Amino acid sequence: MYESYFGFREMPFNITPDPKFLFLSPTHMNALQYLRYGIKERKGFIVLTGEVGCGKTTLCRKLLEELDPEHYQTALILNPRLSETQLLKAILMEMGEEAKARSRSDLLNQLNSALLDRIHAGKDIVLIIDESQNLAFDALEHIRLLSNLETDKQKLLQIILIGQPELKEKLSEKRLRQLKQRILVQFDLTPLSQEQVIHYIQHRLSMAGGMGRPSFTPYAYRKIFKISRGIPRLINNLSDKSLLSAFTRSSDSVNYWDVRRAQKDLSL
Repeated sequence: MYESYFGFREMPFNITPDPKFLFLSPTHMNALQYLRYGIKERKGFIVLTGEVGCGKTTLCRKLLEELDPEHYQTALILNPRLSETQLLKAILMEMGEEAKARSRSDLLNQLNSALLDRIHAGKDIVLIIDESQNLAFDALEHIRLLSNLETDKQKLLQIILIGQPELKEKLSEKRLRQLKQRILVQFDLTPLSQEQVIHYIQHRLSMAGGMGRPSFTPYAYRKIFKISRGIPRLINNLSDKSLLSAFTRSSDSVNYWDVRRAQKDLSL
């Protein structure tokens, strides 16, 4: 509704994980570097955790965008509430393979064969599982067993687990100690600081085509930080509703009261 009024090419605060809008704060940049390092050095298991809405999925999309398809085969699992058999089938499908086998052991053999084919073709295989805190213990143990697939020289699969802080708690349980011992790269994504929130909002306005309109008052920025606690998804929601409030006032400036109105509309 306010898109044309402010001269945007597109909506600046959509909550979809569009890597074009990724704001690389120092913590987000470090997280991306850890992911790059883990894949390049074939560390096997990589874990990225962070609160809901911190930008984990957007970072994941950015990483996928960077990986050269000539050198990497990727498999992205977005719904981890799967049995071990369903997980194997999902990985095969993501790799473009038809899951012909029915039993778990036959599926594992098919996956091993498919991975070897990719390795012999000069490709590394990266498996990314989002929302990994929802994986059952049996599924996590099965993922550990997948990491056993290897040649004499390298692992066949690089596995990235992305999840909320509950994932760290789950991985700390005694029955998953063998899996935890294999995690060589781990990073915890933290919320933005107050100064970073200002840069984040300005970045998204600019990426959407904003040319100095609208502006946010210092009190508006401060209020958004206080309510959102630096969580990007909440910043997006508040900023979107605040822009709508400024638009209804025919104003080019988002003020404290616009943010208060947004807070009330969102029940935050």
